[in-house]
Amino acid sequence: SPPLLRLFPGRLSAFPLFLLALLLGFASLLWLQLSCSGEGPSPGGQHRGVPRQPCPPPAPLQPPEDEPSWGPHRLALLVPFRERFEELLAFVPYMHRFLSKKRIRHHIFILNQVDHFRFNRASLINVGFLESGNDTDYIAMHDVDLLPLNEHLDYSFPEAGPFHVASPELHPLYHYNTYVGGILLLTKQHYELCNGMSNRFWGWGREDDEFYRRIKGAGLQVHRPSGITTGYETFQHLHDPAWRKRDQKRIAAQKQEQFKVDREGGLNNVRYRIESRTDLSVAGAPCTVLNILLDCDTNETPWCTFG
Repeated sequence: SPPLLRLFPGRLSAFPLFLLALLLGFASLLWLQLSCSGEGPSPGGQHRGVPRQPCPPPAPLQPPEDEPSWGPHRLALLVPFRERFEELLAFVPYMHRFLSKKRIRHHIFILNQVDHFRFNRASLINVGFLESGNDTDYIAMHDVDLLPLNEHLDYSFPEAGPFHVASPELHPLYHYNTYVGGILLLTKQHYELCNGMSNRFWGWGREDDEFYRRIKGAGLQVHRPSGITTGYETFQHLHDPAWRKRDQKRIAAQKQEQFKVDREGGLNNVRYRIESRTDLSVAGAPCTVLNILLDCDTNETPWCTFG
């Protein structure tokens, strides 16, 4: 007979064995909870000061469709992306929990550029806007390497105008007054009023500065958080510049163009193809990955290639 049954005299019926299995399972779960929460003895007789095993994270919240406390609006979180998989693995579950705790209905779109041109954050956001569907009514232009740490940050519907969550007095890196990068919320109506973002910015930087001029040209006012006391520790910046270099290359023509306002292009002329659209879950958090092939007119913007 099995060794465990040798501990008990005579024969055991099925019912006592079932009860014994339940008790053993309950005891195992209780031990796991106590050992990872720090309220019981350390596993394996560890001494005080040695970290206990971490508790598994709680399951992400799912917004009930018929719950009025979540509000009528739905956010499309647009995340321009290329090859930052370690940041993506941290970003998706974190933001899903953060927004769910704030009772904000949302859909996370990972805008993955898979062509061979230089990275174009603005064009990816234009594509994400066009592909986000009619069930969302406002967007967040959100960097994948920036996580909000302060739960008082507002991600709600920006009815009054564009709302810059990562404002200059809070962002860990960029502190000039006209900065609107990092995390910016807009209603879809306001984004269309600006004709989206310029598609001429290949490589890193300057597209958000041009978009600030579009916002002002559309007669909109940028709003920013108030009452946030955490300063430059309001966000966690995941990017490691030593590990992942910025594409800051500028050819002569591009240097002249980068400070101009693009009065012709935006949502109306972004050229792209969706290679694939995949709904997946990252650590229990849902998101949609769009594999995007951007197109470039090398006569108009020859700096879109690495040549």
